[in-house]
Parts: sequence; structure tokens; C-alpha cells
Amino acid sequence: MTRSGGRLCERCTLTDQLTAVLDDGTGNVTPPLEPLFNALRATPTPKSGLAWLGNLRVRELLADLATGRIDLTHEALHPLPNWRTVAYLRDLLMACGALPAVDKQLLHHETWLHRQLAELDGQPHARLLRQFATWSQLPRLRHQASTRPLTTHSRKTAAEQFTQARLFLAWLDEHGQTPDTLAQADIDDWHATHLDHAKRSLRAFLTWAISSGQLPRRDLPRLQIARAEPLTQRARLDLVKAVLTSDTGSSATRAAACLILLYAQPTSRIVRLTVDDITRDGDKVLLRLGDPPVPVPEPFAALLLAAADQRDNMTTATNPDSRWLFPGRRAGQPLHPGSLLDHIRALGVPNQAARTAALRQLVLQAPAPVVAQALGYHPVVR
Repeated sequence: MTRSGGRLCERCTLTDQLTAVLDDGTGNVTPPLEPLFNALRATPTPKSGLAWLGNLRVRELLADLATGRIDLTHEALHPLPNWRTVAYLRDLLMACGALPAVDKQLLHHETWLHRQLAELDGQPHARLLRQFATWSQLPRLRHQASTRPLTTHSRKTAAEQFTQARLFLAWLDEHGQTPDTLAQADIDDWHATHLDHAKRSLRAFLTWAISSGQLPRRDLPRLQIARAEPLTQRARLDLVKAVLTSDTGSSATRAAACLILLYAQPTSRIVRLTVDDITRDGDKVLLRLGDPPVPVPEPFAALLLAAADQRDNMTTATNPDSRWLFPGRRAGQPLHPGSLLDHIRALGVPNQAARTAALRQLVLQAPAPVVAQALGYHPVVR
């Protein structure tokens, strides 16, 4: 198919370039990458595909996979440089079936951890940190990922715990101590001179290291619990009204804000909603957050339906058939929870305080186990 003047159309040009870059040396697209070839050439916007292929790093990576210089496995992709390019391609490969689907956040952490451990080779505490990461952190994250998708918060927390363990061991070196000679005074001194966030991040390492005999048994100071300023019921309702009537923010952002204010949903769950979670029962709109689906009152129902009809990131090869209510730019992935939260905060909605206020009001209207089941929360309150 050509345009006037004999110029190839953009889709034909994209197909030709993909055929060339995915050639395994026989003049044909390598069979393992045929699903990727078919997905990319069928993109609704060939121009964006051509722009992506115009990146030299992308072409080199695709050619290495096609010719077998890089194995088509998750493990082979972990140590590669240009992690953003690799992560984007990995998502595409999983979305089209060329690679087995693995939890996105788990993959990010494993790739990050691979680089961290490589930097530690030959350093005094490399063995201890490797044990913490592979014996404690990774099994826990993999178990969590086997039951439900990991959140960005879970991944970042694990990374902060590892980083803080590394900094703590470096602090011991600076103070002339080793893990074997760690004294109670060292524990107390470190906690007295570091911020609350660092103390909380280090706690997982200290608890594991002491219980497993990697550090001497020492008493750990109690951590203080910080409590956010409560949001009154009147203030919560005023925020709901302001969000519903706002001229700023997309319908998707305002719908997500309402999910926080009305149903106490965290952004990590909001981004994993699909358009299939919105159903109708006659004139009623229902939303499946737990069991059974909860009714959605007007005017929020109209806003939610508008958000479903006006979804972003649907016109590229990454998510042309996405069922996510909040599609992201990465293949097969929803919008990043942190990105959504930034937009919600821009509307003036305090996330934690709003969720707490919503839950407080909901349990006044129905028994806590009923509310928990309907909202998708665990019914047991510890």
C-alpha cells in the first residue's frame, strides 16, 4: 500500500523496519519475536512506532534479541544498561506473550537489586547484604506477588530497607565497629542521630539480622507512630463537592479522588480497576471494589462513566486493547499509583486523611466486616 507519489505509507514503513531489525540472519523475523512483530505493526499509531524504532538503543536491543546475542529471558534483561528502554520493551514482550508475565514491581526490584549487588562485589559487607536481600526480602516480595500485584510502595519500601542497611553497615565502619562487635550503645547512638524515616527503613534489616544470628542480640528502641491531622465529616463532604464541580483536573483524576473520599480506596487499588468493574443494574451504576459491588451515587456515577469513556494512553502499541480504567503508558500496565496521587493532591485532596475519614463514616453506617468486604479490605482489624 502506497501513498500518491509512490511513498510507502507509515504502516508499511514500520513493517519493513521491524522486519529488518528482528531478522535472525535468515532474512525472516525470528520466530520467538513474531508476537512482538505482529503487535507493533498493528499499532493504531504507526508514527509513534517509527519514532520508537528511531532510537538507536532500541534497535540495538531488538537486534541482539533477534540474533540470540541476548537471551529472551527476564534474567538476561536484568543486568542490561539503559533500564528505561529495557523496562519498556520488557512490558511489550510480556503483553504480547513473547515473555512470561511476571509482576512488574517485582521485576523492577530484581533489576535494581542486581545492580546494587554488582556494585557491592568485593566490599566487606557484600555477603551480609546479599543474604538479607535474597533470604529475607525477595522471598517475601515473591510471596506477596503470588497472591496479589505488588504496589509501587512495596517495591520502594524494600529498596529503602536495603539502602538503609547498606548505610548502617557503612556507619559501623566509620565508627570502628563490625557486625560482630555491635554493642547496645551503637544501636542507641545510631537511633539518636538519625531521622524517623531512616529508623523505620532499617528496622527490617536489624530484626532479620538479629533473629538469624547475623548480629548480636540487642534491644531495639520503640518507634513512635506519627498520626495525620484528622479530616472532619464536613470537610470531607466539602471536598467531594469541590472535586465533583471542579473545572480543573481530568475526569479520571476527579473520579479517582472521589474513590478516595467516598470509598477509602488507596491509589494502588484504584489504578488496578478495570472498565469491567463498572456494571449497570437497570438505572443503577455499580462498582466492584469487593463483594458485592457497591452502588455509585449521582453525580459521581456520571463522572465515573465519563472517565471510562475518555481514557488516556489508548492510541499506541502499548495499550490499544487495555481494560484498565486508568491505563498507563507502559504495555499492559495501569497508570503509576504515584503519578495518579500527584494529580489527586493537586486537587487539594489529602490522601491518608481523606481515606481515614471515609472509613470512619462508613463504619458508622454498617458493621465493619460488611464494609471491609464491600470495599475489598481484609475484614480482620489488627
